Amino acid sequence: MDRQGERIAVYPGTFDPLTNGHVSLIKRGRRIFDKVIVAVANDTPKSPLFSITERVAMAEEVFKGDDNITVEPFSGLLVDYVERRGACVILRGLRAVSDFEYEFQLALMNRKLKRHIQTVFLMTDYQWLYISSTIVKAAAKLGGDIKGLVPDNVYRKLREKYGYPYPLNM
Repeated sequence: MDRQGERIAVYPGTFDPLTNGHVSLIKRGRRIFDKVIVAVANDTPKSPLFSITERVAMAEEVFKGDDNITVEPFSGLLVDYVERRGACVILRGLRAVSDFEYEFQLALMNRKLKRHIQTVFLMTDYQWLYISSTIVKAAAKLGGDIKGLVPDNVYRKLREKYGYPYPLNM
């Protein structure tokens, strides 16, 4: 708990782009914690399609109206950011066994760095099990209709970024 007694969780990620799987996990996390901070990573080994400003803006639009979900960029070590924000939980999602090994290693490293910060894993809803930002981008790049896999504002931005009309002309 933070200084005011709120249970705050930080859900970090690149969110390039934010998918409906992410949205589902954030909303489910919000039912467990008083506040969820969606921490959009600036430092990433990936080459994002969208800038940090674009990724934050898209997520802010999705969660506009929920004062208990905050979206902000962060740089540097995640556990330091979590501590600065007064949180003591890192929220992570798991899709499959393949996610578990990587996420488990990260959780152990974070625990080594800051023992008082816990990692809480939520299983992805079955309907989002197969999607990832990478797969969504690959389909969108080739003109695939990814509507329903991402929030509408993200769908529009992906279509624009790859030079396809919006709405989808069929």
